[in-house]
Amino acid sequence: MILGYARVSTRDQNLDGQRDAITAAGAERIFADKITGTARSRPELDRLLSELRDGDVVVVTKYDRLARSLKDLLEIVELIQARGAGFRSLGEDIDTTSPAGRLVFHVFASIAQFERERIVERTKEGLEAARKRGRVGGRPQALTPAQKVEVRRMRDIDLRPIPEIADLFKVSDKTIRRVV
Repeated sequence: MILGYARVSTRDQNLDGQRDAITAAGAERIFADKITGTARSRPELDRLLSELRDGDVVVVTKYDRLARSLKDLLEIVELIQARGAGFRSLGEDIDTTSPAGRLVFHVFASIAQFERERIVERTKEGLEAARKRGRVGGRPQALTPAQKVEVRRMRDIDLRPIPEIADLFKVSDKTIRRVV
């Protein structure tokens, strides 16, 4: 069975164009969400995935209607294939129901994986270069070394409670506990 999925980001947008294209591609049922693509849960997509059977094909007009990101797309298509179903994106001409289509999809996935690894590599190189220039990443320390000495003195000598010390320095109790 050919199952379609359509999505628009807001209630004001119209699904008609996607429905028409998916119907023309032979879809017998169409699942549609009116919800932003960044939403973790898309009820109709979840329903479509739960109803998939061996031999079904999921059709979308463009892959960005199905997934928030390339990583998300790869995960969803992997789930579709695990259920014995295929995936077709009309806009990108991707069709995992044929050997050539699977090859194109895997090349696409390999390029995405390569790019993710390059981003990680460039980030590490940038951080290393910054460290060599004396820059340290991360959040600045809440307390200076002198303040830490004073915190310890207030706790150990004055026997002041942690919440009181935290209020004085305008930091959390947890920050003070890490110091003492």
